[in-house]
Amino acid sequence: MSAFTETLKVRARADMKTIVLAEGEDIRTVEAAAMVLKEKYAKIILLGNVDKIKAMAAEKGADISGAEIIDPETSAKTAEYADKFYEMRKAKGMTPEKAAETVKNTLYYGVMMVNEGEADGMVAGACNSSANVIRPSLQILKTKPGTKLVSSFFVIIVPDCEYGDKGTFIFSDSGLVENPDADALSEIAIASAASFKQLIGTEPKVAMLSYSTYGSAKSELVDKVQEATRLAKEKAPELKLDGELQLDAAIVPSVGKSKAPDSDIAGSANVLIFPDLNAGNIGYKLAQRLAKAEAYGPVLQGVRKPVNDLSRGCTAEDIAGVVAITCVQAQAD
Repeated sequence: MSAFTETLKVRARADMKTIVLAEGEDIRTVEAAAMVLKEKYAKIILLGNVDKIKAMAAEKGADISGAEIIDPETSAKTAEYADKFYEMRKAKGMTPEKAAETVKNTLYYGVMMVNEGEADGMVAGACNSSANVIRPSLQILKTKPGTKLVSSFFVIIVPDCEYGDKGTFIFSDSGLVENPDADALSEIAIASAASFKQLIGTEPKVAMLSYSTYGSAKSELVDKVQEATRLAKEKAPELKLDGELQLDAAIVPSVGKSKAPDSDIAGSANVLIFPDLNAGNIGYKLAQRLAKAEAYGPVLQGVRKPVNDLSRGCTAEDIAGVVAITCVQAQAD
C-alpha cells in the first residue's frame, strides 16, 4: 500500500465510520473485510447469506469475527426498508410488492442502510456493473444539494513518479459520465478539484485535457474543452485550472513551459479531466497496467452520502483502499 492509503487509514481511525460491503458473498470482499478489521480503521457490515459468508471466510482463513453480517432475505429491517422505498418511488410506478422484492437485493439494502444512518457509506462493484451500483444511490440518496450531476474519478498513484503530486493524481471522469457537454465537463472539473483537496490534502491543479494545446488544433472536440475551461474558470475563479492542454503539456514541466509558457498549471497538473469516458477509461487503465499504478475507484462524487463503485477486476487490497476513501468522505458529511 502507498503512503496515500496509509495516510487515509490514519485519518479513518481518528473518526471511525461504519461501511457496508454489499457483495459479502464475493471472496475478495470477505478478504478485504478481514484486512480492514485487522487494521481497525472502519466498522464493517457484510451483506449476504450468513452461512455462506462464514464458510468462505473459514476456508480462506479470513478473520471477520468483528464484522456484522446481515442477510436481506431474512433481516427484520427488510419490511421497514421496503415500506420506505415504496414511499420514495411510488410516484415512479413502484408497487409495495416490487419494493419488497427490490430491497432484498444487497445493493438496494445497503444504500437503504446508508440512507437510514445504519451505515456511513457503502462500497460495491466487485461483481456488479457500475450502473447497478449507482442506480440505487440515485434513487434513494440522490445528489448533494447544489450538485448538478454525479460523476466519478480514480485516485491514481504511480510509483517512483516525479509528476503530479509525487505521483498522485485524480483522473476524471473515468468511470461514469460517457460524453459530457461543456457545462457537465466544467462541473466534473470543479467537483474533482474538491475531491482532490479532500482526499490528498494539497492544492489541486486542474488540467482540461485534449489532443490540442491552446488552439494547436481546430475541431468540435477541441471547442468543447475550450468552452468547458471557460465555464469552469467562470464558476470557480479561485481554482488553479487551465486548458485545453495535451497530456504531456499538463504534467511534464519542460513540455508545459514550451507549449503553454503563460499557464500557471502546465507541467504541474495533478487533476486530469478527460474529455469523455473513452479517453478517461483508457487513460486510467494504461496508467494502472503499464506504469503499475495503484488505481482506486471509480469513486463517486456528487451523491448525498458516500457510495463507491469498484472495478470488477479489483483485488481485495483495492477494496480495502476504497473503504478507507469512503471513510474519509463520510467524515466530511
